[in-house]
Parts: sequence; C-alpha cells; structure tokens
Amino acid sequence: MIESPLVMKTLFMVGPVPVTEPVVVTWGIMAALALGGFFATRSLALSPTRYQAVIELVVGAIEDQIQGTMHVAPKPYVAMIGTLFLFILAANWSSLIPGIEPPTAHIETDAALGLVVFCSIIYFGIRVRGIGGYLRTFAEPSIVMLPINLVETFTRTFSLVVRLFGNVMSGVFIIAIILSLAGLFVPIPLMALELLIGAIQAYIFTVLAMVFIGSAAAGERTSGRKQREQP
Repeated sequence: MIESPLVMKTLFMVGPVPVTEPVVVTWGIMAALALGGFFATRSLALSPTRYQAVIELVVGAIEDQIQGTMHVAPKPYVAMIGTLFLFILAANWSSLIPGIEPPTAHIETDAALGLVVFCSIIYFGIRVRGIGGYLRTFAEPSIVMLPINLVETFTRTFSLVVRLFGNVMSGVFIIAIILSLAGLFVPIPLMALELLIGAIQAYIFTVLAMVFIGSAAAGERTSGRKQREQP
C-alpha cells in the first residue's frame, strides 16, 4: 500500500514534539554533507591529488553555471548555490537506500528549500542594490507594476516548491507502482531512472533559484558593465 505523501511517519518523540522520518533523513543528509565537506577540504594542496581534482572540477562546474546563468562574478554565490544543489541531489538520491523515502517527496522539506531561496533573493538583492534600490525594483518599470511585482515575488518561490514536490513525489509513486507490479525484475533500470530524475530535478530547482536571485542582483551586472565601459 502506498502512503500519502502528506502523511509523515513519526519515528520517536522529543517531549511533546514528534520527530518524523523526513526530519531524521534530512539531518542525516546534512551531517553527511558537512562531514564530507570537512574531510574533502582539510588537506588541499597546490599539487592536487585525483580526489582534489574531482572536487575542483565540481566547484568549477558550479561556478561556470552561475556565471552563465546569472552573468555575475560567481564567488559570492557559490556556497549557497552549491550547497542547495548538493543537498537536493543527495535528498533525491536517498531513495536508493532501501527503506528510505526522499525528504523532497514531502511538501514540508520543499517549502523549507523554497524559503531558503526566498530569503536569498532578498539578501542578495539588498546586498547588491541596497535597501532602497531593492525596494525600488518592485516599482519597475512603473509604479503600476507594484502589486504584480509583489505577488510575483511569492508566486515564483511557490512554483519552485510545487514543481519539486510534484516531480519527486510522482516519481516515487510511479516507481513504487512499477515495483509492486513487476516485483524485483526491474530494479536496475528503476535505479538508473531515479538517479536521472533526481539529478534533473536538483538541476532545475537550482537553475531557477539562480535566475530569481540573478534578477535581484541585476544591479551588479549593470555596475560591472559600466566599469568595463569606462576607459
């Protein structure tokens, strides 16, 4: 029987507070990524080993994606964008572990990720433009657009949440239905499908987050263009 994605299994209680399975899996993923980041960067050298070369390749790919999508210097955004992508990817791929349901298949986790993106849009917008400059963007191109721009700020973040939740949850349901019908005859193709779906959804969510943050940091692109045009 396939459980509803809106129902979360309680594993234990901390006083009156229930601790559900998605919370435990989420904290496990965060701990694994933190430890992995610590051990991966504690012995960096000028002459990189193969392991360090792989890490530098991943970081370089993230920087290139930020540069190509947002058209800004990637350094201020690498930590947030890279962490967001790696967490969603690890969360989606956690379904490959027997008995584990990906936390991104639950709306609460996706809403938390959407909140992170929403706060990042405001933070980087104010960081680049200043408070007054960022607030003025809601009246662009004219004051008539103020209500629409305000609503858009919330709806585009909501669309991120719904897109990730719907795609991951539907993928979990489809694979569960196929397994219930075909048994264990098709585990390898399904695992490959899960890897592909998880990677695509992590990429789409992160790229859209970059687009939204980049629109808030448009002043940085303008400033950089003016500086290049100066003799």
